[in-house]
Amino acid sequence: MYKEITPNGYGIAIETEEKPLYSAQSEFQKVEILSSKGLGNILTLDGLMMTTVEDEFFYHEMISHIPLCSHPCPERVLVIGGGDGGTVREVLRHKTVKSVELCEIDGLVIEASRKFLPSIAGKLDDERVSIYVEDAIEYIKDKKACYDVVLIDSTDPMGPGEGLFTEEFYTNVKNSLKEGGIIVAQSESPFANPKEMRMMYRLLNKVFKHVKPYAGPIPTYPGGYWSWAFCSETVDTPVIQDTQRAKEIEKKSKLYNTDLHEGVFKVPNFVRNIAQDV
Repeated sequence: MYKEITPNGYGIAIETEEKPLYSAQSEFQKVEILSSKGLGNILTLDGLMMTTVEDEFFYHEMISHIPLCSHPCPERVLVIGGGDGGTVREVLRHKTVKSVELCEIDGLVIEASRKFLPSIAGKLDDERVSIYVEDAIEYIKDKKACYDVVLIDSTDPMGPGEGLFTEEFYTNVKNSLKEGGIIVAQSESPFANPKEMRMMYRLLNKVFKHVKPYAGPIPTYPGGYWSWAFCSETVDTPVIQDTQRAKEIEKKSKLYNTDLHEGVFKVPNFVRNIAQDV
């Protein structure tokens, strides 16, 4: 049985096999693949839920298609974190994309995902993908006006992910964007992690001219409800730029569609208040 309890005293429980399929301690964290009865294989890092085969589309479609469909022609994309490969897979569905760089600090995450999560990691070997097992804090420092879209598919602000939640890092990411570029970062659960979410939006609002939260369900994440931050210097209204491309993405998606794209930015007051630091 896998259990994850939030600091607020509630959480999730999933029936799993007694022994993990994979368990290894990297330089940064404990990487495990669990076998479950109803959700397929599960990736956890230091005992915290990252993704499951059955519900991963909620997260990966939300972090990728909202920003890419809001860009008129995304060609070069950087994914920070996301070693399971799900975000890369979704990015590659966009026919405009010519190259994807994946910067993941922990090579064991990539190794375990390739072996035990092939439906998620299967596109990591695509010829358009370049993989860098490096610290994104250093990787991004010398990148200037390189990317159309940057997706920060990070873990929570602790352990190896802690340095990705700083004003300096977000400033370097901003500098890596081309004119009209967009960044989306996972921004925690507004219900389970409001303190961390508020801290993050304070920093993002210092760095970017336009910052908008959007949110949606993820069944196996604490609270069942998650948020992402849409940030840009020039894009103040994240609307679909290429309807034909968005419709093509919709045909291949379990979650994303053009109606959803508009609706996800209509967030509840408590989410808006956290993001605006009210």
